[in-house]
Order: sequence, then structure tokens, then C-alpha cells
Amino acid sequence: MNRFDFTPYRRSTVGFDRLFDLLENQVRNNGGENYPPFNIERRGEDAYRITLAVAGFKGEELDITAQQNLLTIVGKKRDEQPEGEMLHVGIANRGFERRFELADFVRVANADLADGLLIIDLVREVPEAMKPKKIVVGKPGLEIVQQEETDSKAA
Repeated sequence: MNRFDFTPYRRSTVGFDRLFDLLENQVRNNGGENYPPFNIERRGEDAYRITLAVAGFKGEELDITAQQNLLTIVGKKRDEQPEGEMLHVGIANRGFERRFELADFVRVANADLADGLLIIDLVREVPEAMKPKKIVVGKPGLEIVQQEETDSKAA
């Protein structure tokens, strides 16, 4: 297992401990588990999509839980006995648990199951209070103007 050393970055940054711990834990915990296969794509500035290949699972066998900064997807496969004698078993018929760490203000917008693919759309919604603001110097009462308003006036 390759391990990336974040020590030089830890020495020159402040407040990023959670990020470095998260990266190190992901490498440690994922230990080669790659079932079910998945894609993560960026669909816009604040939109993402996770697609998992969950062939053979029904909607009621999948449990999607989002809490704080963690998205957990659990597939529980019921034990079904085949009618005949199995000569070769090549289709995975096992349960799984897949976890995704989400950034602050990222929430699940939609989840859909079609053609053996579980599609989860995510969106980042930063609250107004957290968006950048332009501070106007020299104005009485310390007037604060939204960054977007000043940018549109400059254009």
C-alpha cells in the first residue's frame, strides 16, 4: 500500500488537520475494496453525480443515508436460492457498504435507480452568510456590499 506523507504540508498550514486526516483515513480504510464500481463526475460548478453499478439490486434493497459530511450507501441482498444447480457463479450476489465524504454544504438532491445504475445527484449550496462580501472602506456604518453586486457594476 502506498502512503503519502502529509508532514511537510502539516508544518506549513493551519486548520487543515481534518482534511489531512480524512485523506489518510480514506487510504487506510479502502484497502482495495472496489465493489460496487462507481463513477464520480462534476456536472457544473456546484453540481456532482455519483453513479454506482448495482446490477441485481432492487430499490428496496438499497439504503442511502446522508448525515453531516458523510453519504453512506448500503446494499442488502436477500439470500435467494436458485431453482437449478449453479455450475458457475460470476455475478456478484453480495451486500455492500460504500461511504463518501462530502464537503461542507453539499447535500443529496436526487437519487434514482435505472438500468442497474444507482444515480445520486449532489449539489453544493453555500449559505448567503458564508459567501464572500466586499467591504467598502471609508463609508460610515461600515457598508457591506455583496461581491456579486460589485462585480456586475464593474462590468
